[in-house]
Amino acid sequence: MAVLVDTNILVDIAVRDPVWLEWSRGALAKLAGRVPLIINPIIYAEFSVRYRDMNEVEALLPAEEFRREGLPWAAAFAAGAAFGLYRQAGGARERVLPDFLIGAHALVRGYSIVTRDPNGYRRYFPDVRLITPETRHL
Repeated sequence: MAVLVDTNILVDIAVRDPVWLEWSRGALAKLAGRVPLIINPIIYAEFSVRYRDMNEVEALLPAEEFRREGLPWAAAFAAGAAFGLYRQAGGARERVLPDFLIGAHALVRGYSIVTRDPNGYRRYFPDVRLITPETRHL
């Protein structure tokens, strides 16, 4: 098993979020060393908007701790299909949202996602195992 790390977990740690820091840091600490922690270019891009220098981002997301993986083509297709369902259900956004790409990546690779915002993943990627504050297990 491998775990895709949702952007919100990384941001919680980087900005020392007063509500979520303890849970997010603890979740990654429990997973680290047991399973590969994966990030993709979408997660990297979402995280990096807070920084001016790529070296700073690299220091916060070291490759020895967070394995980088490109978005598989099958995931891009699955994200588009899930986004189509979102639009059919009345979703207002017109372009594919990052969480659809992250969820589809986990789906096609058989990864879990560690996140504190599971709603979209649960709805559009019900077969993806989620590690959340509500699941209380890692």
